[in-house]
Amino acid sequence: MKTIADIANLAGVAKSTVSRYLNGGSISESTKMKIERVVNNTGYVPNTFAQSLKAKKTNIIGTIVPRLDSFASSQILIGIDEQLRNLNYQMLIANTAQNLDREIESLYNLYNQKVAGIILLATQITDIHLEAFETIKIPVILVGQQHDNVYSVVHDNELAGFEIGEYILKKGHRKVAYLGVSEADIAVGVKRKEGFRRALNEKDGCEVRYYETQFAISEAVIRAGEIIDSFHPSILACATDNIALGALKAAHVRGLNIPTDLSITGFGGYEVTEIIHPALTTIKFNYTNAGRDAANGIIKLVNGEMFPMITSSEHELIERESVDSKTIER
Repeated sequence: MKTIADIANLAGVAKSTVSRYLNGGSISESTKMKIERVVNNTGYVPNTFAQSLKAKKTNIIGTIVPRLDSFASSQILIGIDEQLRNLNYQMLIANTAQNLDREIESLYNLYNQKVAGIILLATQITDIHLEAFETIKIPVILVGQQHDNVYSVVHDNELAGFEIGEYILKKGHRKVAYLGVSEADIAVGVKRKEGFRRALNEKDGCEVRYYETQFAISEAVIRAGEIIDSFHPSILACATDNIALGALKAAHVRGLNIPTDLSITGFGGYEVTEIIHPALTTIKFNYTNAGRDAANGIIKLVNGEMFPMITSSEHELIERESVDSKTIER
């Protein structure tokens, strides 16, 4: 594997001259031709990451993710990576393992590595986040969460919650449980529930109870089981597909038939929800497109171009086998 020093020796020039050539600096035409000849003959590929760190303007975009084992995160990263490559930028990933301290630390670390901008797949935005954004003074785009003072690419979680609520009512369900997450997560914990609650509040005669659990399937199995045993709902609306998968397991352990004994819905549109039996009725978010939107946005901001403060990603309701129709009493 050739280095800049090797190219310099073969071309008979100084390392600094090769560096200027690689970074588009000023060198004579004859020197440029000598270096080009050596580069072509050796098949030398420059370390663009190292080049970028030395340059005043880098082509590296930092991307901070809360977890790497999430379907949503992986699909967003695919969209970001594909679009950044199309725009001749590279992605540098920092994983925080859902630790807010590590998230803040990653913001400063990426800034110190001279990234051009940062895409943050956020779970929540605190005052400490806002302080960090103000301190580093490079473009930042949020994905998944929204703040009035920060560029954001979001799913319309409130509308999605309303649509799944309307769907449940149309299917005749009137004894309803909603299994959400902590309201510290505004998008999933608040907005989805608000939309759902608004839909259910428009119909008289409904008995609705709201519960919370963790994002992990194992925690959802336990919490869903408790809801089934104590409340006996006809349908359990879950704030994520993973929570819905936990609810399916809890129902199966109790010998319940899905959807005859209990209907279940989710949010996300994870691939596994299509192949399990019964297949899950869910709201499908286009995570890959959200990633592409974020990549386009961060590059526009890096280049001083206009980009809307809020970009909303599309979604659709996918009706499958996990919801039964109930006879509506008149």
